[in-house]
Amino acid sequence: MKANGMALAVGIVAWIGLAAPAFSGERHYGPGVTDTEVKIGQTIPYSGPASSFAAIGKAMTAYFKKVNAEGGVNGRKIDLISLDDGYSPPKAVEQTRRLVESDEVFAIVGTFGSPTNFAIQKYLNIKKVPGLFLGTGANRISDPATYPWSMGWQPNNHAKGLIYAKYLLKERPDAKVAVLYQNDDFGRDHIKGFRDGLGTKADTMIVKQLSYEVTDPTIDSQILILQSSGADVLVDIATPKFTAQAIKKMAETKWKALHLLSDASGSISSTLVPAGLENSKGVITVAFRKDPNDPIWANDSGMKDYLAFMKQYMPDANPSETFYIFGYATAQTFVHVLKNCGDELTRENLMKQAASIKRLELPILLPGITLNTSPTDFTPLSQEQLMQFDGHKWEPLGEVIDARN
Repeated sequence: MKANGMALAVGIVAWIGLAAPAFSGERHYGPGVTDTEVKIGQTIPYSGPASSFAAIGKAMTAYFKKVNAEGGVNGRKIDLISLDDGYSPPKAVEQTRRLVESDEVFAIVGTFGSPTNFAIQKYLNIKKVPGLFLGTGANRISDPATYPWSMGWQPNNHAKGLIYAKYLLKERPDAKVAVLYQNDDFGRDHIKGFRDGLGTKADTMIVKQLSYEVTDPTIDSQILILQSSGADVLVDIATPKFTAQAIKKMAETKWKALHLLSDASGSISSTLVPAGLENSKGVITVAFRKDPNDPIWANDSGMKDYLAFMKQYMPDANPSETFYIFGYATAQTFVHVLKNCGDELTRENLMKQAASIKRLELPILLPGITLNTSPTDFTPLSQEQLMQFDGHKWEPLGEVIDARN
């Protein structure tokens, strides 16, 4: 018996030794991955008060169709399950749980909105499911020390505040600054970045700071109070409705302060037209994407590729809607990371590759703007180009500014 047992043991060891080389080259897959497919999910407000952002999900879905038609990524097709959350946090939680537990997706990619992403962030991190290139500028989404499985995409709100501070310190260091901000994470994150960027000069440069609630009917009273402070610069961290009100009120009262807008209010059609194009001349915002409405990009190869994509895969959509560009570029970022994963398609390696992006240039982004990440920096985009409105279109102002430097 002992001899037979010894022989059996030796046989098992030998079998393991022979088998080991065969295992060493095998592919490693996480949930939602096969030899032919990578299944990912997202929730998007296809209905409800923020349904204009549905363009992001539609563009991502269409872009992955394009990728699949061209052979996929490393031979695998991308299957995106994009569900409606109505911009409702409880609905986003319900749909995300379905994606993770029933559909067994590999990752959540591109879910849009701060309230919806806040609602699912802890759940995804407990489950160790990557939440990548999430559509929100909220600072807490890109905090690897606390949430190692969550990563944003666009410049976060703190970075945008820093960029405005850098611009003013260079161009108008003696400015008297009034600040108007929305009383929520969106507004507070911007203002913290702005104050951090001004550093020791914050208390002397900022002469008045006021907030407003999203339920307020107007901000006329805030504008009058800020004007009376003697400020010659207004930093206006508001959404389109309130920014349009601010522009109109400043024109009515002939307050000639330099007006810096949040990029959330950078739309000509949604903000500047209601405010009056003549009233809006001279306002400044920030941007990182090329604008299909700007004739300067008519012969740009990146813009031509985008327009060709829209014509073939989204023929009924308006290519001038910048949210389509947002989704298009987000999808391109995910394809880049997925390609770098090779056949090591585990959730851990997906996060590792997402945290290892180096100077990635996407052809639809403005020149000089690149994506970069590290294990301690989960904000891929940190650069913005200041843009000034000339009464008809946005014109670049100065050089690209990087919040990291």
